[in-house]
Amino acid sequence: MSEQEIVYSVTHETEYLYQRSVTLSQQLLHMTPRSFTSQESLAHTLEISPQPAELSMRPDYFGNLSHWLCVSAPHLRLAVCARSRLLLRRRLQEAQLQGSPAWEDKRDKLLRTAHLSLREVAQFCWPSPHVPYALENTEAACQQLRAYALQSFTPRRPLMEAALDLTQRIHRDFEFDSSATTISTPVSTVFSLRRGVCQDFAHLMLACLRSLGLACRYVSGYILTTPPPGQPRMIGADASHAWVSLFCTGYGWVDFDPTNCCLVQDEHLTVAWGRDFSDVTPMRGVILGGGEQQLQVRVTVTPEPAASEAAASSSL
Repeated sequence: MSEQEIVYSVTHETEYLYQRSVTLSQQLLHMTPRSFTSQESLAHTLEISPQPAELSMRPDYFGNLSHWLCVSAPHLRLAVCARSRLLLRRRLQEAQLQGSPAWEDKRDKLLRTAHLSLREVAQFCWPSPHVPYALENTEAACQQLRAYALQSFTPRRPLMEAALDLTQRIHRDFEFDSSATTISTPVSTVFSLRRGVCQDFAHLMLACLRSLGLACRYVSGYILTTPPPGQPRMIGADASHAWVSLFCTGYGWVDFDPTNCCLVQDEHLTVAWGRDFSDVTPMRGVILGGGEQQLQVRVTVTPEPAASEAAASSSL
């Protein structure tokens, strides 16, 4: 393993406690981390209690690995524990993003492209269930979001420079508040409240970018729970996290985290991506019975020692 690679262990525990017995539960999971240029999945296991009567795995439309399970035995508790080992590689640094093309050029190329690979990218320019805004929208909410985005995307400004500026402005202008919103809170409400959580800020940034005709996708995953010495603890630790990935030809997909005001590096671990949260919900489904329910989610991300450090420790 090189100095530019880090291995992490991740444990993601989800537990539902039910008031009354559940006689049937069918669930769709997005808990299996992806492998791509900057990340390699070394190992992954799922522990499910009660034991499901049926369990299957398949890639979804976006290439994420999803699991479908069916528990047919009566139960008062459903627990899913996903354990993963991931190797992360060095991503683009901020200095490498200098000199990217003007954002208008990238937008126009996506809008008029006939190339198959870019058509696949262009699908992320358009509205989605949680982000119902795109370039052609004329409604007031979209116009407000576009005006907010244009403060960063000034004429002929390099795309990546403008995106980083938008990331920083959302972090500065909006307050992290876990009690302000729910999963169903619209982007327009988040914009008015000026507060929310990582999911809200990711949807907000997607709405801003798509209102300008740019291709961007929602990324779900985790963030390192233990901060570096002397650094503040990152918001979003000990839970699933969300951020934004923006496409630019010549650079590919580049990830930005508006919650933590940063270009994504080696403390963000990717599970899945899609148009918005609805495509990558970690766990969702239907049950028969149950009554009231309580949900607990616990996430632990632990960096493993480098090979040289582990060897030195074992020799002591």
